[in-house]
Amino acid sequence: PGPPWTLHAPADHAAPFLLASPHSGRDYPPDFIATARLDRDTLRRSEDSFVDELFAAGPSLGIPLLAARFPRAFCDVNREPWELDPLMFEDTLPSWVNTTSPRVGAGLGTIARVAANGEAIYGIRLPFAEAERRIRTCWQPYHDALSALIAETRARFGTALLLDCHSMPSHAVSTRAPAPDIVLGDAHGQACAPALVRTAELWLRERNYRTARNDPYAGGYVTRHYGRPHENVHVLQLEIARPLYMDEQRIEKTDGFDRVLRDMTDFVAMLANAASAWTQRA
Repeated sequence: PGPPWTLHAPADHAAPFLLASPHSGRDYPPDFIATARLDRDTLRRSEDSFVDELFAAGPSLGIPLLAARFPRAFCDVNREPWELDPLMFEDTLPSWVNTTSPRVGAGLGTIARVAANGEAIYGIRLPFAEAERRIRTCWQPYHDALSALIAETRARFGTALLLDCHSMPSHAVSTRAPAPDIVLGDAHGQACAPALVRTAELWLRERNYRTARNDPYAGGYVTRHYGRPHENVHVLQLEIARPLYMDEQRIEKTDGFDRVLRDMTDFVAMLANAASAWTQRA
């Protein structure tokens, strides 16, 4: 019942800044669990677990936080609405469905074929009607809410900066030495003003976080679709290494959670001030 997202709204929206957590949802529909061949814990490893909690102080700082309630393995809102793998479905997909994107090829379309460990989520083929249902009841309402929030922010302040908040598994950056703690994605300079990205990067480095930019995550659909600096909408994707704050196998917070929580709270306050100052200069 209710919308498939939660908006944690501040008493007063204080800056041209907003937060989103599209992959921290953990409301698993019973019929999805019944259809999946994987157990719940395996499915949960596709989540950006606890990311919404890491940024939960946003509303107390005057910054709204939009969080999806449904899990990424059920429907991924950081994809185009119709990125679907034809091998997953018993029907022939409509010609307008995007069946050839790199995300689809990797099994990670709007309706994922595989979980984070690479195992197939389903033991059967799904009807296309099931994909339609998820996209219309999860994907579309989430993006309706996000679009409205961005539009309201820009109308009030003249510009909007969205921080799209994610986490990354350790294996995603394990081949790099040293592995980054945080990856900032701005679609290779296309989605956010360079001055704002640089401000975020320098602040994180001053707090002893190893950072990388656009490698291996340059930003997904949200970053590329909404990030339009020429229209005064800026989007920056943030990926936090999960080992900093959680046990990836047990899906539990570790002692590092409190430190990351404090730092992300300070980071949000800094970016809110930076966005306001940058807007005034612009």
